[in-house]
Amino acid sequence: MTKISRDDIKKRGFGRFVKSFTYSLDGLIYAYKYEQSMLIHVIATIAVITVNILLKITPFEWLITLLAIGMVLAAELINTAIEATVDLITLEIHPLAKIAKDCSSAATFVLAMMAAVIGFVIYVPYALEIVGVYA
Repeated sequence: MTKISRDDIKKRGFGRFVKSFTYSLDGLIYAYKYEQSMLIHVIATIAVITVNILLKITPFEWLITLLAIGMVLAAELINTAIEATVDLITLEIHPLAKIAKDCSSAATFVLAMMAAVIGFVIYVPYALEIVGVYA
């Protein structure tokens, strides 16, 4: 049996570079279609962008909210990849498989909670100003 190295498989060039965007888009589409959490994060993203526009937040606040959104979405994609890899290795209920899946899910949860705190810090002053408590 001939051993093929990873270097032989990994091709370079502009065509490969362009094709990599297709693979990335395939991953986004898969996660959106089949992962309930990703759908929830996308809905939250649309809500945050809408609120940012309505409140006319500062460029720095835009940067922070977009960074938080990107980190949560990326964590969800990594979580999906880890879950798929674990399922590829074994469909049995195994303690180590559970740890891998639970920890990857927890990473997404931690980032989502941090994004919520960021939203709270940014939006509460605007909300207080709207209701007249904060001038």
